[in-house]
Amino acid sequence: MITIYLKQYNKIIRNADTELFDELGFDDILWIDLLEPTIKEQKAVENFMELSLQTKQQVEEIEATAKYSETENAIISNSNFFVPQGESFTVEPVSFIISNEGVLVSMRQAEFRTFREAEKRLQMNYRSYSTGYHILISLLEVRIDYDADLVEMVGKQVAAVSKEISSGSKIDKEVLYRINALQENTMLLRENIFDRQRVLSSILRSERFPNDIYPRLQLMIKDVNSLISHADFSFQRLDYIQDAALGLINIEQNEIVKIFSVAAVIFMPATLVASMYGMNFKFMPELQWEYGYLWALALMLMVSGLTFWFFKFKKWL
Repeated sequence: MITIYLKQYNKIIRNADTELFDELGFDDILWIDLLEPTIKEQKAVENFMELSLQTKQQVEEIEATAKYSETENAIISNSNFFVPQGESFTVEPVSFIISNEGVLVSMRQAEFRTFREAEKRLQMNYRSYSTGYHILISLLEVRIDYDADLVEMVGKQVAAVSKEISSGSKIDKEVLYRINALQENTMLLRENIFDRQRVLSSILRSERFPNDIYPRLQLMIKDVNSLISHADFSFQRLDYIQDAALGLINIEQNEIVKIFSVAAVIFMPATLVASMYGMNFKFMPELQWEYGYLWALALMLMVSGLTFWFFKFKKWL
């Protein structure tokens, strides 16, 4: 699907007809948004922009030069966007290309709340978005705000797990699975925010953006740095929570082992007495004694009681 944002009649008009490229010029078009585009739509944009759109493999490259580069005819920037799926996330790369005439082309394979919010801002205050450079910065601003919401959400989930563990409730495998999932989400968040930091730093070093954008970039980089610090704190807190959970599990296991050990030691003397009277010797006086059975039972109870008392006296129980 293609969406073309036109500058006409002092307002922004949306259109999805690629035939407009034959009638309009760069001065009439502000933004071309490609969502899961067809080959025909890609070819139409490439012919109009006189440049090649990036392939999926190029967009997914992790090298710094693949994240941001400047050519003679355009600025190319790639960034990863999150798509929430329940309590986890999937990462979808997005490609941005800005021509020398200031036309922005965005190409993506998934729908994002960021683009819907940026479109609302564009429609509400179109005078602030005179070029594709301004739209790109607005998209990154909205994305950083959304990243902050995600970091805050993960922080609340971490606090909930910490409260659950400190409340003394039973810790099972599900708690450890949740901690592991939160660690994975936090790492993905941090990598995603760090990716945003690299793009912003590259833009800040560029000399091709309008001058009114650079003060906004400096504020955005400060926000990104604070988000990275917050994500690092959440990850360190998860490490502490995981260590605490494993420590409590070890304590519970030690208590169980202790109970079995004490029970085995207490009944060991009784087992010894029972094994002695279970021997098949010919000469064993108690075998002919009418109270021999009761004597053996009493002896076993006595030695078990003495062993239990000795453990209590030593405060081992």
